[in-house]
Amino acid sequence: MLKDNFSLRLYARVARLGSFSAAARECGLSQSQASRIVADLEADLGVRLLSRTTRAVVPTEAGGEFLARIEPILAALDDAEHSVREGGELRGLLRMTMPTSFGLRDVIPRLASFAERHPNLHIQLQLGDRKQDLVRDAVDVAIRLGRLTDSTATAKLIATIPRVVVASPDYLARHGAPEAPEDLTQHRIVGGTAAAVPNAWRFYRDGQETAIKLQPHFSTDENEGAIAAAVAGFGITSTSGWACRRELESGTLVSLLTGWTLNGIPVHAYFPMGKATRVAARAVIDHLVAALQQLPDPPSD
Repeated sequence: MLKDNFSLRLYARVARLGSFSAAARECGLSQSQASRIVADLEADLGVRLLSRTTRAVVPTEAGGEFLARIEPILAALDDAEHSVREGGELRGLLRMTMPTSFGLRDVIPRLASFAERHPNLHIQLQLGDRKQDLVRDAVDVAIRLGRLTDSTATAKLIATIPRVVVASPDYLARHGAPEAPEDLTQHRIVGGTAAAVPNAWRFYRDGQETAIKLQPHFSTDENEGAIAAAVAGFGITSTSGWACRRELESGTLVSLLTGWTLNGIPVHAYFPMGKATRVAARAVIDHLVAALQQLPDPPSD
């Protein structure tokens, strides 16, 4: 009979991370302590859960099946604790990941009131435009902009952001403003993560679509970098209207081609653990959905 669920949680982290040392650091243990606890768990069960080599630690066939069965149970235990806790206060660690611009500009300013209500919940926010292994990194919820790419995760549409095409007044003074989408081919283009998707340069008017293929003259792997480059006068970029709201309001960026519409950018919350998603992940997304619905559209001129 298993003594408690700590050994189960530790085993789940070792299996997902593929490392005793990484899991031990997360749990405040030494590597030898973590190894001993998992070994005791294997002895209790009478089966080897992990295959240990000099290069990797991976679940055995039995270990993989055990992992799939215990993760929903551990999530259910978290939910049960939350349901009986006075005031519904959330506790523990909540791991979130999202693109840098969206996190800095739209999420962090709206998380303070949620964190105030749950002072014993540690929110760990990972920012970056690069994708990651959400299950391996034990991410509870990931926010992604753009079309769905992971069919295995549970996803929820939480917002749709207007897309804009922008440039700085200095750039426009030197090169003029495009009057039609086709004119973009004569301009310098700033490429970033928000401008690198197929629908970034698709324009619609009077039921007609105009798709423009453009090669960037300057590019970056962070949307914040693309916005900074546009402000500095490098050229024209296509991005989220929320990501550059400050710059549009201050006049350091100007919206272009406002007579055309562009496809909005869908924002999804990904729950990589599916039904095993912790109650804290669902609660923080419900909070953000309500907060983001109050955001006005960005300035159009």
